[in-house]
Amino acid sequence: MTGLPELTDEQRRAALVKAAEARRTRAEIKELLKMGSLTFPELLTRADNDPVVAKMKVLAALESLPKLGKVKARRTMEEIGISESRRLKGLGSQQRSDLLSRFS
Repeated sequence: MTGLPELTDEQRRAALVKAAEARRTRAEIKELLKMGSLTFPELLTRADNDPVVAKMKVLAALESLPKLGKVKARRTMEEIGISESRRLKGLGSQQRSDLLSRFS
């Protein structure tokens, strides 16, 4: 089993900046979803083109939708057959179409 790669201080700082920016972007996306400025179909389209958005968890996205809390989001994912750890980029075509039909 190999350990973590050795990074220079500069590489480590760059990785930390990149990770912070990714978290900031995903937080902004969730806020847009909560306000209703971004729809779920628009989010999926954005995930196709933006790797940062694509790595967002489906559960976090659903929980951010208006009038859909943690319990309903988990129940919806269970009904469709989506794992709680699934990310937007990892959705299958059937799962994606089921989500779109529910949240369009």
